[in-house]
Amino acid sequence: MKKKIKKSVARRFKVTKTGKVLFGHQYGSHKKLNKRKSRIRRQKEPGVLKGTFAKKIKKMLGEA
Repeated sequence: MKKKIKKSVARRFKVTKTGKVLFGHQYGSHKKLNKRKSRIRRQKEPGVLKGTFAKKIKKMLGEA
């Protein structure tokens, strides 16, 4: 049978051509006045997953 991907994982993560797993940071759009500007800037750029958790995400997306 054709393997189905996890839709919830597909919305939250993206796999690049080189195989890195990217994700968007949480708490980005809520109560911005109370957060430092440096924190808001850091949260705008995507984070990179490493290790076994990245492997699990790739498996759920049907990459590996």
